[in-house]
Amino acid sequence: MQYEPAARLPVHSRGGSRRWLFLILFLVIAAGGWSAFWFYAADRANTALVGWLQREERAGRVYSCGSQSLGGFPFRIEVRCRGAAAELRALNPPLSLRLNDVLVAAQIYQPTLLIGEWSGPLTVSENGHQPTMTASWALAQTSVRGQPRAPERVSIVLDRPVVDRAQAGTTERLLAANGAEIHGRIVSGTARENPVIDIAMRANALSAGPLHPILAAATDAEIDATLRGLEDFSPKPWSARFREIHERNGRIEIRSARVRQTDWAAAGAGSLGLSPSGRLDGELRITVAGVEKLLQQIGVDGLTRPGSENREKMNDAFNALDRIAPGLGSLAREKAAPAIAAGAVAMLGQPAELDGRKAVTLPLRFQDGAIFLGPIRVGQTAPLF
Repeated sequence: MQYEPAARLPVHSRGGSRRWLFLILFLVIAAGGWSAFWFYAADRANTALVGWLQREERAGRVYSCGSQSLGGFPFRIEVRCRGAAAELRALNPPLSLRLNDVLVAAQIYQPTLLIGEWSGPLTVSENGHQPTMTASWALAQTSVRGQPRAPERVSIVLDRPVVDRAQAGTTERLLAANGAEIHGRIVSGTARENPVIDIAMRANALSAGPLHPILAAATDAEIDATLRGLEDFSPKPWSARFREIHERNGRIEIRSARVRQTDWAAAGAGSLGLSPSGRLDGELRITVAGVEKLLQQIGVDGLTRPGSENREKMNDAFNALDRIAPGLGSLAREKAAPAIAAGAVAMLGQPAELDGRKAVTLPLRFQDGAIFLGPIRVGQTAPLF
């Protein structure tokens, strides 16, 4: 009897099977390694987030969640906080904030760059009371780069923000805009020692008449500034920071500022400090187009320099018109004062051009909080400490 030898797999077939086996083993090891790396990075991101929360708590801002979850595998680390709340204990009176949902995420390869998405509405109330303000938006995002002890930059971007104020049983639209952005970064020094901070703010179609008459019409604004004089950036109230800036002869350097409305526009730069009473001191050199319209909006405090004889004479003339026909003097004062003030401003300023329009360049001065546009007093700032 003859026996046939057992069939054997071709050599190339056995080699192919080994390659598949090695590939499967490699994928299993790689998946296990990536998972371990993800959990390591997630732990680092969570440590950074906890560090930020602890830093905020030392400044009197305490955050909490109704429920919290971790996700984002395999390429992101995501921490979701539902029923978010915050207590601002350093304020007087303390305030409570509540928000629907907060998502904080980090890329697996950048665990110290935290991106936040915030879902409104946001309510603000005194502890134990009904909300006094409500904010909502189409989109709100933040980004924080750096370690909790060494932050590098922070950004806040809002799309179509709206703020309403509840008062005496009614609701008032306090603020609305198409968009708003705030960016801050440390350009020299460190958070622990002599930080110098660049700040950029943008607003598009901002209206906030209840805050100031100048903001009653839609306003576009851009401000780039540098803040000097901080000892450190440890958690503390801003009033303490501004006092620190004053004591260290710090400055707020306005590198560029532009404000535009339909009827007027202004652009300028300069430097501001703080007086011993905590009010702004310094000067900006600005160029204004449509200065008469600007003065009408902000309300003119005087026709010429405060205390001058011309202002008293003009007031006497307006009062005389009132005696002839009640209300006539008030109407004349309302219509004439901005034009007279604008003429005084134009005579003391230098002719210029802004955005293709005739303009005037002149100083915007701050004297212990009092604001002067050329010779005209136009307002007063509150103390910062």
